[in-house]
Amino acid sequence: MAKTVALLLGVHAHQPVGNFESVLEDAHARCYGPFLRVMHEYPAFHFAIHISGWLLEYMLEHFPEDMELLREMVRRGQAELFGAGFTEPVLASIPAKDRLGQINTLSSFIQQKLGETPQGAWLTERVWESSVVPSLADAGIQYVTVDDYHFMCAGKDGKSLDGFYTAEEDGRQVDLFPISEALRYRLPFSPADEVVAYLESLAQDNTQAAAVYFDDIEKFGIWPETYHWVYEKGWLRQFVEGVLNSEIIKPMKYSDYHKQARTKGVVYLPTTSYIEMNEWTLPVPAAHHYADLVAQERQHQRYDVTKPFVRGGIWRNFMMRYPESNWMHKRMLALSKRYHGLKPTQQTAEMLRLLYEAQANDAYWHGLFGGLYLPHLRRAVYHALIRLERLLDKVDKRPAAQVLDLDLDGHDELFIQNGLLQAAVKLDGTAAIVELDSYLLNQNFGDTLTRQAEHYHRKIHAAPEHHHQSDGIANPHEQMGSKHEILPGDLEVDGHRKAMFHDSWLDHGANISLQYHQDDALKAEFNAALPGMNAVLGKQYKLEENTLKVSYKLLSTNKLPGRLRVEINLAMPSCDGPAGRFSQGDHILGGFGQPLSMDEWQELFLDDDVLGGTLALQSSSPASYFSYPHFSVSQSEAGFEKIMQAVTIILEWPCEALVSGVEVSIKFIKNK
Repeated sequence: MAKTVALLLGVHAHQPVGNFESVLEDAHARCYGPFLRVMHEYPAFHFAIHISGWLLEYMLEHFPEDMELLREMVRRGQAELFGAGFTEPVLASIPAKDRLGQINTLSSFIQQKLGETPQGAWLTERVWESSVVPSLADAGIQYVTVDDYHFMCAGKDGKSLDGFYTAEEDGRQVDLFPISEALRYRLPFSPADEVVAYLESLAQDNTQAAAVYFDDIEKFGIWPETYHWVYEKGWLRQFVEGVLNSEIIKPMKYSDYHKQARTKGVVYLPTTSYIEMNEWTLPVPAAHHYADLVAQERQHQRYDVTKPFVRGGIWRNFMMRYPESNWMHKRMLALSKRYHGLKPTQQTAEMLRLLYEAQANDAYWHGLFGGLYLPHLRRAVYHALIRLERLLDKVDKRPAAQVLDLDLDGHDELFIQNGLLQAAVKLDGTAAIVELDSYLLNQNFGDTLTRQAEHYHRKIHAAPEHHHQSDGIANPHEQMGSKHEILPGDLEVDGHRKAMFHDSWLDHGANISLQYHQDDALKAEFNAALPGMNAVLGKQYKLEENTLKVSYKLLSTNKLPGRLRVEINLAMPSCDGPAGRFSQGDHILGGFGQPLSMDEWQELFLDDDVLGGTLALQSSSPASYFSYPHFSVSQSEAGFEKIMQAVTIILEWPCEALVSGVEVSIKFIKNK
C-alpha cells in the first residue's frame, strides 16, 4: 500500500467583541474574503473553518456574497464548520452553565444560518482543563483541537501524534486532535513547495496517519507581510494546488477522518495552553527566569526534548497578574450567578446576550496582541456588564450599600449605588474608587490600567534577537519593531493602582499616601491621621442623582504645613483621539491627550463624543489643577506601542481650604 497522510487543515476566524468596524472591514478585505474566494475555486480541497459568533453575525450582514460561497462549500461537502462558545470565551474560566449555553448558542446559530450542526469545536486559545469535557460532550461536541505540546506535557512522543486521542471526565468523553507546532510555524510563512514536501514526509503505510493544522486565519492576510505573500504572490493557490497534485497528501474534513479512524487511546492532559502562553502568563521577574531558561535549553540544543518539562504559567495566571483582569472576571462571575438565580420568567434573552458578551476572552489577557491593554476591548466588557446589571436590578433589587471582597484580594470593597451611579471603594486603607459606573452612559470611568513591568520591555532597547533567513516571510513571533518612539521614562511602573480619589499629603517635598479607616463599613465615611501631625482628615462619598460628590474636611483648627493631593484617573472612551476635549464655557482648552494646568481652578468639562456624554468636574474651593494622559507600553503584532489608558487629574488644596471643607463633584451628563 502506498504511503499517504491525511491533511486536516482548519482555520479560526475571530474578532473581539467591541472591535472597531474599520478593523473588521480591513480584516475581511485582506483575509476572510480572499481566503474564502480562493478556497471556493478548489472543491477537492477539504478543510475546516471556525468563525466566532459575533464575527459571524457581522459577516453574514455585511458580506453576504462571500458567506454564500461558504454555504455552498458546506453543501458540497468541502468545508466543515467548527463550533465553540458564541462570544469566544475561555471555557475553563466561565461557569459550567454558561459553557454549555455558549456552545449551544453558536451551534444553533451555525445550523440556522449555514445549514450544518458542528461536530467539532475550536477551544479558545487552546486553553485545556479537563473540567470542560462534560460541557463539550453535553453540547454534542465530539472532538476538539489542542496543541501537540499539550500531549508532550503528558509524556507522549511527538511521533505518535498523528491521529486523535480520547479524554474523559465525569463519565463523558471528547476526542482530542493534536495540532502540529511544526505546521503552525510553517503555514503560511515557508514557501508552499517546502510545506508540501514536509507534509509528504509525514506519510506512513498506516492509513490513519494525519497531519493536523488548526490556527488563526488572520495569519493568511492580516499579520505583517502576509497579504502580499499569501494572495498577491500566490502562496495560498500554490499550496492548495501542490496538495491536490500530490499522490501522497489527502486533504480531509475532520468529520470524515473521525468517522473512518479509531482513537489512539485514552489521554489525560495537564492544564495548559499553547507553548507561547507559558511566558505571557508570568509576571516579571518570573517571566525573565523562564525565558532565560528556555534560551539556555535552546543554546545547548536540548529544548526539543525538554520543552514539555520547562513550563511557565497557565492562562488563569492573567487574573493573578493584572488586578484589572481579575476585577472584570469576578464582576462577570457575580452577575452570572445573579442571572442564573432568577426565576425563568424573570430571565430575558437580552440579559443572556449581555452576559455572554461580557465573557468574551480578548480583554482578559495579553500576549502577542494588545488584549487587556486595549481600552476599547475592556470597555466592551464593561458596557455589557453595566447594561446587564441594570436589567438585573429591575427584577432583583440590591441594597444601596454592600460590603464584600469581590476580587478575593483579602480586602473588602464598599459598593454604593443609587440606580444611576455605582462606586466601588477599596477598603484597603486608600478609600479609592476602583469602579465608577454611570448606568446612563454605560461606562465605567474607573476602567484604567496600572503600569507594570512586562517581560518584553527589556527587548525594546536591545539589539534584535532573531534574523530571518529563508525564502519565506518572518513569523511575527520572530520579529518586533516599534509603532511609537519608546523612551526609558515610558517604561516606568506605577507605585499604586491607578484609581480615583487616591489621596496623599505633600509636605516639604514628601508625598505620603494617606491611610483611611472607617467606623461603619456600610458608610462611605473615612478618616485618616495626617503624617507627623495631630490632625485628622475626613473623607466622604455621596451619590446624588447623576452626581458623585467627594468631600474632605480637616478636623483641626490649627494651621498645618502641607497640602492635600488628590489623584483622579478617568477612563474616557475617546482617549487621545480627536473626539475628546477639555472645555470651560465656550472655550476648548485642548484634547485629553494633552497636558493641562491651571491655578485657582474650580470648574472644567470633559466632552467625549464617543461616550456621547460630558463630565462636569467642579470644586467648591479653588485648587491647583494639573492633568496629563496616562500611557502604557505594550506589544502587539505590529510592534511596541504606547496606548492612552486614562486622563490623570491632580488636584491640590492648602490646609486652610480643608478646614472649611472642600467638595469635589463629578456630574455625568448624556448629550442630546
